[in-house]
Amino acid sequence: MNRSQHILVVEDDFEIGLLIKRHLVANDFKVTLATDAVEMDRVLAGNRVDLIVLDIMLPGEDGISICRRLRAIGNIPIIIVSAKRDEIDRIVGLEVGADDYLTKPFNPRELIARVRAMFRRVELAGVATSATSENLCFENWVMDCRARSLFNAEKSLVALTPAEFNLLQVMVEREGHVLSRDQLIELMLGQIGPSNGRNIDILISRLRSKLEAAGAPYMFIRTVRSGGYEFIAPVTRQR
Repeated sequence: MNRSQHILVVEDDFEIGLLIKRHLVANDFKVTLATDAVEMDRVLAGNRVDLIVLDIMLPGEDGISICRRLRAIGNIPIIIVSAKRDEIDRIVGLEVGADDYLTKPFNPRELIARVRAMFRRVELAGVATSATSENLCFENWVMDCRARSLFNAEKSLVALTPAEFNLLQVMVEREGHVLSRDQLIELMLGQIGPSNGRNIDILISRLRSKLEAAGAPYMFIRTVRSGGYEFIAPVTRQR
């Protein structure tokens, strides 16, 4: 790993924060600590950050609110760490835009493995993007695959996380084909982290909400009972 990869750890427990930092630095990452949202915003305003390790239970603004806010303005990969072990908490974390979720206490090796996997997924997405210069067009919407940008019919940018863009691209490229959850996980080359069908369902829900909010004339993604999902808008390709 390269020390140019900068990780921001947002953790209010100073000892836990130092422990996380020590392990990340030992694995050649640059690390900055913040204990709350105010410190986090200060770091983000003055530095390039490549990944955020975010605790949920913070003083002031909590991690869920922070994650939702960050997703509204950008696509920095986010790994939530939390003492909350309830399945619903993990689902909520993923639904608001987290890329991965790790429960405390955790083995530091697992955190390092997940951080490395996250950076590999970002790199894989970049490689996949560079392999095609196509624009995928549907209902006057345009997916610029090289720039990894989605524009609605009014030519406004639709903000998607890397995982959301990857999933949409996989489905648009296979318009009219029903894809099972397992097929979607495989086609995304593991770019959505430790995956299961529920993670796909959450991503689909997030995508639908964003497409609808951006003015989609109808539901582009159809649920097929006992089958999976199908992108149903006619697609054309432009070089």
